[in-house]
Amino acid sequence: MGQHEHKLEIFRGLIKFKSNVQKIWGVLIFLSIVTAIEVVLGIVKPEILMNYFLNLKLINWIFLILTIVKAYYITWDFMHMRDESFALQASVVITLIFLIAYLAFILLVEGNYIYDVMYEGFVSWDF
Repeated sequence: MGQHEHKLEIFRGLIKFKSNVQKIWGVLIFLSIVTAIEVVLGIVKPEILMNYFLNLKLINWIFLILTIVKAYYITWDFMHMRDESFALQASVVITLIFLIAYLAFILLVEGNYIYDVMYEGFVSWDF
């Protein structure tokens, strides 16, 4: 494969395109459909999706999953991560997983500290 040739399929080869331009339009249409689904769900808010699962509403789980899908396809196709070596792909993914886990840890620890100070400490919010 030449230096500037890219793989012309999406969904693990399920849909194949004849040129990079067609592939870009295909991914753009897919991302637009996912975004439209998110917008419609955000406006309509079906009652059945307002039930809780693991302390989070089902609609929020759907938003999280669809956002991860969009981020994956943006990175994989528009940023050409698909055409990079496995080592580079792994280094990017492993770094992001570590940083996201670290951020979650920091937010939970600091949030717990603020909760303790606010409700059990001698300092209270004054606004």
